[in-house]
Order: sequence, then structure tokens, then C-alpha cells
Amino acid sequence: MAFDKILWVFAFCAVIVLLCQVPPVLAGDIVHDDSTPKKPGCENQFVLVKVQTWVNGVEDAEFVGVGARFGKAIVSKEKNARHTRLVLSDPRDCCSPPMNKIAGDVIMVDRGNCTFTKKANSAQNANASAILIINNQKELYKMVCDPDETDLNIHIPAVMLPLDAGTRLENMLMSASSVSVQLYSPRRPTVDIAEVFLWLLAVLTILCASYWSAWRTREASVELDKLLKDASDDIPNTKDVAGISGVVNMNAKAAVLFVLVASCFLFMLYKLMSSWFIEILVVLFCIGGVEGLQTCLVAILSRWFKHASETYVKLPFIGAVSYLTLAVTPFCITFAVFWAVYRDKSFAWIGQDILGIALIITVLQIVHVPNLKVGTVLLSCSLLYDLFWVFVSKKFFKESVMIVVARGDRSGEDGIPMLLKFPRILDPWGGYSIIGFGDILLPGMLLAFSLRYDWLAKKSLVSGYFLWAMFAYGFGLLITYVALNLMDGHGQPALLYIVPFTLGTILALGRKRRELKILWTIGEPERFCPHVKLQNSGESSPE
Repeated sequence: MAFDKILWVFAFCAVIVLLCQVPPVLAGDIVHDDSTPKKPGCENQFVLVKVQTWVNGVEDAEFVGVGARFGKAIVSKEKNARHTRLVLSDPRDCCSPPMNKIAGDVIMVDRGNCTFTKKANSAQNANASAILIINNQKELYKMVCDPDETDLNIHIPAVMLPLDAGTRLENMLMSASSVSVQLYSPRRPTVDIAEVFLWLLAVLTILCASYWSAWRTREASVELDKLLKDASDDIPNTKDVAGISGVVNMNAKAAVLFVLVASCFLFMLYKLMSSWFIEILVVLFCIGGVEGLQTCLVAILSRWFKHASETYVKLPFIGAVSYLTLAVTPFCITFAVFWAVYRDKSFAWIGQDILGIALIITVLQIVHVPNLKVGTVLLSCSLLYDLFWVFVSKKFFKESVMIVVARGDRSGEDGIPMLLKFPRILDPWGGYSIIGFGDILLPGMLLAFSLRYDWLAKKSLVSGYFLWAMFAYGFGLLITYVALNLMDGHGQPALLYIVPFTLGTILALGRKRRELKILWTIGEPERFCPHVKLQNSGESSPE
């Protein structure tokens, strides 16, 4: 048992690192924040552009760039985009007229030494059909016009590519006799089906965890009622009897401390983010995932293999372990190791989601919010944490710390593993929609508390709190995705929308039903003690 507790402390510290919704990870994220106003000749919308290459007539690599504020709009359909020969500018910066002959070709130039519009005008005057500007960094940059720009009569498309794409294109030009490109910017679907599935995953995870938690609490309550019914006058303390084995009740101080520790850990991740640090997070995630998956599988299989789940063997350094746990553990370890080895493959999101959901469900069985006061402190502090590290941190670090950590910038990896992912199946740009564990785990603690209270108070689904809180959570998460799309994919802290809806619903219902004081302080209905009633009845009855 001591070994299990150590594992859970280890896993729980890892799983709560990210407490907010983070933006979808896109190839070639745009990092420049444009604040310049639009004007005639410089009013294009910024769009991502696909640059498909052909080497000696054979289809080759595809790169992602961003269109400029100026120039001709880029076609959205692949069938309308022409294959055009690619040439390298001479001089490379194209700040002066190119010396090489260009006949309707796409010209590739380096960034720097003059304005973007000057490069585009030089390319246009040399009869280029489009210009590819290679950035001097691995990120993309929104190409805008200077406030005093006047020469904006540009009629060719202008696209910026990251440094690594430019290096590969230059190698193609040096080693091949013919390189051609095709530029087009497909539109994203209005509704991202991946976000619908993520919404369902989040809601179903909380439903499953809440009902499991409430069932365990009710079982403990039934056992307590039996003890109270059969007890003598020297009945033990009710609080000692009511405790559920393996459950940790959080208090208000722990809720505040939790957010402070999470902030320190997040800042450490931001400063130490690298490939080796991601490897450490993967190991932590696998340990927690193994324990979570094992707990869930044992709970499910114990209904069919009751004898194996109740028969124990004593192992050195670990203690008593059931035969069912011994049988399930190798599978869980193999599953986690398989995911870790192949986590860069296209199918790895399935394993990551299974491990993540199992871990979230199991953590919600272990860590309980005992009353509404603790839940309010936890969610309020987490909301402030969310807002600070997503928005306010930009003023101090010139970038959003939360988003940088979630994307795994400077690590060479595709984000950290503490996320649920779902591929954008219908999106021509591909990628994944993601949601942080905290957006499920933290509201889930409050929702699980509401269902435990409903069951102990013997409330119906409609007259209880869980149904309405669940609707509020689902609606808050839906509003998050709407805001994400309205903000063009910029990161939205989900708790900004989830906390007011979820917490506000329970507070409002509690006040209306005049149960707010019990919810806030005790967190469970008053327990009826049969032996006390029998004693009182005996004392008051006539002889």
C-alpha cells in the first residue's frame, strides 16, 4: 500500500502541471503580433499557405508558409493553383533588381536589408509570378506594410516560409535540374469535428469518474449505516468510520498551495524546456498512466474475476497485491511503453488519450473536494493561474508561458504528453485539437462532489446538483471552442468559461434551495443515527 501511495503522489504531481485549455498545434505557428492598421493595397487577411514542391517532375515535400498583408490573394483550391518553376534570386535579398532572367517564375529571396514591399516590387518588376521570402528564424512572421509605405501597387502573391523550409528548397535547387512549386491556401471547415469528439471525451470522462466516485461513497455510506444500526452505546466516531480507504480530502490551504506549486513547476518547465525534459515528462506520464490504467482495469475485471481480485500475494518492498493486479500490470506497462516508443506516429494519439483518461478518472477517485468552500477556492485560484500564465505572462516574458510549454517550443517535440488529442480529420491543414488535463480534472473534482452529495441526500437527477452542473460544464467547454474559433485559434483558457458556469450554477441552486450552508461547510447531508433515536424513544416513553 505504501508503494501505491508513492506512485500516486508521483503521478498526481505530474498530471496537474497544465491546468488550462491550450491552442491547437499548427505547423508553422505565426509568432508576430500585428497591430498595424489596414490600408488600400495592404489589407489582405493573413492565411496559411501550402507550398507543394515537384523535383524533376516528381512530387516532393510540402511546406507551410503565411501570406502577406499586401499582394495578390492566393487561390484556395489546389486545382486552380499552377505549377510554376522556382528560381533563386540574385542578389539573394532581392533589394535590387534581380540579375538572373525570370519569365513568370516564382522567385525565392532571403529576408532582411530592405522592406518586404520593396522585395515584392523588385520581383514583380522582374516579371516574377510570386515571391517566397525565407525567414531568418524557424517560425513564421506576418509581413505587413510600414505606416509610411506608398508604393503598394503589388499584384503578385507574397509568402513567407520558415528558415528550415528555405534550407531544404535551396538544397533542392542546387541538386536538381528542375524544381517547381504550387501555392494555394485551402480553407478550414467551419466546424472542426475533432473539437466535437474532444468535447465528448471530456464530458464522458467526468461522467464516468463522477459515478464511480459516487458509487464508492455510497458503498461506504451503506457500510456505515449498518455499523450505526448494529452499534451499541459506545459507537465509534462517525468521521473515523465514514472514511473511504485510499481517498485524500483536499482542504482550502492545500488548494492554494496546489496552485502555487503548479506555477513554480510550470515556470521550471518554461526555463528548462528541452528534448531531455520532455523525456522526463513522458516517463512521469507513463508511470501515472500505468497506475491509472491498472486501477480502471482491475475495477472492471473484478466483477468477473472476483476470486482473483480478493486473493492476495505478498511481494517484497510492495506488500500485498491481488492476483488480478499481477495479471493486469504487465499489460498496462507494455501498453505505456509501446506508446512512449511510438508516440511520434500518427496513431499515437489513441494510446495517449487512453492513458490520460484512465489517469484522470483514477485521480478523481483519490482526491476529493469535501465541500463547496474548498471547491470554490480551488477553481478560483486555478482560474487566476490560468489567466496569468496565458495572458499576463506575455507582459513579462514577451510570450505566453502556458502556450509555449504546451506546444513544447524549444524541445523539438510536438508538445507535452499531459493533453488529450484528436486529429483534425476534415481539416486540410491536419494537426490536432487538444485539451489540457486540468480542464477536465479540476472541474471534475467539483462535479464528482455534487454527485456524491446528491446520492447521499437521496436526490433525484432533476432535483439534485450534478445534472445541472454537468450541463453547465458542457456549455462552458462549448463556449471555449466557439471563442477559440472566433479568435483565429489563439489560445483560450478554458477555465475562464468553465468555472463561472459550473461553480455559478451550483452556488445559485444551493442558495435557491437553502442548502448553500450545508454544501459550503459540511459537504454532505446530516446523517440519521438509528441508535440515538431508539435511546431517545426509550427515555421519553411512558412506563
